[in-house]
Amino acid sequence: MIQATTMAAFPPAVHDLLALEGLLSPEERQLRDKVRSYMEANVAPVIADYWERAEFPHPLVPGFAALGLAGGAIKGYGCPGLSILSNAMAVVEIARVDASMSTFLLVHSYLAMLTIGLLGSEEQKQELLPRMAKFELVGCWALTEPSNGSDASALTATATKVPGGWMINGYKRWIGNGTWADVTVVWARNNQDGQVNAFIVRKGNPGLRTAKIENKIALRCVQNADMTFSQCFVPDSARLPEVTSFADTNKVLAISRIMVAWQPVGLSVGVYDMCCRYVTERKQFNTQLGSFQLVQEKLARMGGHIQGMWLACWRLSKLYEEGRMSHEQASLVKAWTSARGREVMALGRELLGGNGILGHFLVAKSFSDLEAIYTYEGTYEVNVLVAGRRITGVSAIRAASPPKGPQAGKKGAKQQQQEAEAERK
Repeated sequence: MIQATTMAAFPPAVHDLLALEGLLSPEERQLRDKVRSYMEANVAPVIADYWERAEFPHPLVPGFAALGLAGGAIKGYGCPGLSILSNAMAVVEIARVDASMSTFLLVHSYLAMLTIGLLGSEEQKQELLPRMAKFELVGCWALTEPSNGSDASALTATATKVPGGWMINGYKRWIGNGTWADVTVVWARNNQDGQVNAFIVRKGNPGLRTAKIENKIALRCVQNADMTFSQCFVPDSARLPEVTSFADTNKVLAISRIMVAWQPVGLSVGVYDMCCRYVTERKQFNTQLGSFQLVQEKLARMGGHIQGMWLACWRLSKLYEEGRMSHEQASLVKAWTSARGREVMALGRELLGGNGILGHFLVAKSFSDLEAIYTYEGTYEVNVLVAGRRITGVSAIRAASPPKGPQAGKKGAKQQQQEAEAERK
């Protein structure tokens, strides 16, 4: 009896229906192929079991590090200095096999490392980036709080100036890599001027406690943490000198949001490839599933969505390289790819029937993982409202933040307006 194969052998890539690889340079295709080969050979056979156990695949990190992806577009300091599209192709190929591994890379490289690379001191860059590029140190990025997700500029964590450094107090939530990261970039409100600053907190620092968030249905390999900072002292040298307000987060999120917009493309092409192989192997009513009209319609719809998602992300990446990308454009594309990716996941689950709910067939795992991507780096709703502001010229998001937290009284009207403007961007 013919048995549809599972993750033991990853399906071939058949998703490029419009020959879109012709838009890539030889170097970008070469990197894509290298990452694809690694993920298919080393990650695909084992990752579903890690996902089922909600464990991070630590044994895979040395091989992952050898791909030379950490640091992405950062030049120097042991980082690869890749083009935006090279970075994007790596993200797609990783997410094609496993979204958790792509999120691990994004948090480490496009949040923690990128923040240090763009906003850190020369000493911080020299000390941390070369080791982070080799994954000798792993980073996380602590912005979101239990009470402030989309409303990130209203964060209540505080940094109080004390002799020789800063005392950080507050709570962070949903911090990817947070349970085991060596380097945490934490965002907190400076008690001197009420502005948001960034600080580097090392693993084992007294006053820092982490707890794994359990019972997730998505990105189960990613170790998301609740983080508590209680009289957590860091020296003056731990403050990132180029961060002077919340608006500086946008210097990082501009690139990070591009990469997150590509993630649903990666999940979608993986599910599409799996479904194409499945419907040629699986028989019902004494004929291939792929011969049924309804099956072909679903595959054509999935394939069409994927071509559009890829092209939208490609254009966004090019706009960034040309220095012409706006935050509204990034929000539009991220919202659109995550919404269309959701439909691709649902169609793929339908095509696999009962096997569509088994993790080892990839589709159920990707179906669940995309739910997290649909929400992080700006929920779908927030991103479409940001895009809608550009379309209509009217913001549907409140104009100013009311004071919050123990330092709220130090925030004047001017500062509230600055934070509202940063949020709109």
